[in-house]
Amino acid sequence: MTPIRRVWVTRAEPGAARTVDRLTALGFTPITAPLLTLAPLPGALDAAPAPAAVAALALTSPNGVKAFAPLIPRFRRHPVFAVGDATAEAARAAGFADVRSASGDIHALARLIAAEAPPGPLLAPGAREPAGDLPALLPDRPVHRLPVYAAFETHAPAPELFDAVMLHSPRAARALASDLPRAASSGRIAICISDAAAIPLRPFDFTQIRIAATPDEPAMLSALGKPAAPV
Repeated sequence: MTPIRRVWVTRAEPGAARTVDRLTALGFTPITAPLLTLAPLPGALDAAPAPAAVAALALTSPNGVKAFAPLIPRFRRHPVFAVGDATAEAARAAGFADVRSASGDIHALARLIAAEAPPGPLLAPGAREPAGDLPALLPDRPVHRLPVYAAFETHAPAPELFDAVMLHSPRAARALASDLPRAASSGRIAICISDAAAIPLRPFDFTQIRIAATPDEPAMLSALGKPAAPV
């Protein structure tokens, strides 16, 4: 692998700070310039169904858990199906008692729900523009999508000096593709959380586009390889 030292962190806060800590611990030099910022949607929770009308919850990000937090006491005893371990950890920390992780992507989550969820409608609090279409993957089960937060592009300029850029979502990749001059990708490496996050980068001149072995940050960090020695 090409050695990397300076890593551009594009994810929104508060996740960016956690990524910076992990990169620093591994010996990289993180550069924080988020391409997205997150905000709860006003009044979104008013559209939530009554707990009795829901059999289980499907959660696809820690951000969704945070935005849904005011309603968690009402749904605390419902089983929760989380897309990955970070989301599952956030759900447990928020007070949910029965949390199961698909440890994968939206397709893995759909398989877990199909195999283990109790009969009845699902409530899926999440982003206004979700990365995947869970209702389409569960055609035999009612899925109530509840947009509780939205991501907005920051149009932050790219750092002048970076060796690699980490893209934690297809939305972040699209934001980068809309603002980054093609020449700024030359000689750099992109680390993508999934194939979908890599697609917007194909017209660019990145030396490499590395896709994480699994759609999570530990796999993205592994894809970085060992940090280059300080100059």
